[in-house]
Amino acid sequence: MTLVIERVKRSSKQAGKSSRGEEATGDARRDRWRKHRIARRKEFVEAALRALDTHGPDLGMEDVAAEAGVTKPVLYRHFDDKADLYVALGQRGTEILFERLIPAINAELAPVPRIRMALDAFFTVIEEHPNLYRLLAHGRPEKPVSSDVVAEDKELIATALTALLGDYMRMFNMDSGAAEPWAHGIVGMVQNTGEWWLDRRSMSRDAVVEYLTQIIWAAIDGLTRQNGVVIDPNLPLEANKVVQLGRTSESLEETS
Repeated sequence: MTLVIERVKRSSKQAGKSSRGEEATGDARRDRWRKHRIARRKEFVEAALRALDTHGPDLGMEDVAAEAGVTKPVLYRHFDDKADLYVALGQRGTEILFERLIPAINAELAPVPRIRMALDAFFTVIEEHPNLYRLLAHGRPEKPVSSDVVAEDKELIATALTALLGDYMRMFNMDSGAAEPWAHGIVGMVQNTGEWWLDRRSMSRDAVVEYLTQIIWAAIDGLTRQNGVVIDPNLPLEANKVVQLGRTSESLEETS
């Protein structure tokens, strides 16, 4: 939970600061300039995403500047260094992933379609932004950065999935102690499969999503049957348990 709280704190602080850490002052003129700097920084992050598509994870600041149509000195007015840009790309990557993943995880669907939809959301994102994923997972910035975006996202997703699985296991009067190792196991398996798939591309996205869906459902079905619970994979469950990742608070909010 510590990683979750710290990640949300950083996201909240970033929303109110520019690249140089300038906070809102109450001075209208200075605050307009601050907002302008924040907007420009976002524009440069989007330019960096496009440059990643062209140059791959080894892109340089000159590549980002060229894509943005500015000089490197202009870019360095908004980013301290390449490591600062790396962190900003990580934050943008998290936004892109969660915009797709959270609605899929919380979809009011039958179990198997729900699993399939969540997996497809993840694989769609890494298919659309393969170099961003490679940069965040394996890139080595010029100096240490303040956060490991991929590791923190894994922890955040696993924590949300733990809450979701735990709710369902308690609903079926099962021991919910298995929810946390299950969640981390699923997240690790999906990430490792995603990296393998990006490197090999030996099958379509639909195929790898379907294989993983079958594997995950087989595990769930096997465990529930051992506890005398039989779930129809193609019928929505009576209670649609959901999780909400709090992006403006310092906690995960659970609802049902």
